[in-house]
Amino acid sequence: QVQVVESGGGLVQPGGSLRLSCAASGSIFSINAMGWYRQAPGKQRELVATITSGGTTKYADSVKGRFTISRDNAKNTVYLQMNRLKPEDTAVYYCNAHITTIQAMGVMLPNWGQGTQVTVSS
Repeated sequence: QVQVVESGGGLVQPGGSLRLSCAASGSIFSINAMGWYRQAPGKQRELVATITSGGTTKYADSVKGRFTISRDNAKNTVYLQMNRLKPEDTAVYYCNAHITTIQAMGVMLPNWGQGTQVTVSS
């Protein structure tokens, strides 16, 4: 069994900052890519940022220069530092981790967290 749990969401004023965390736990053999996605009301889930186990990052154009993704492989944790937040960043933010478990080595599956709400409003 594997769990992926996000934390750090909340209400922030435009121009403010938040830091999201996502920790994976359980019978983990290895984790490849980890990432953050978001879904605003009435919209499809979209990619925000991803990071490989080697540290290669990718960002959506809408967050480049404002958001920074990072990870601590020893803690199986990925972070999303969000600066200069805008009202259009309001969404539920989901963490995704591609995990190989001890019980099924050789099989890598995507695992999603339950989501954390980020609201940017004055």
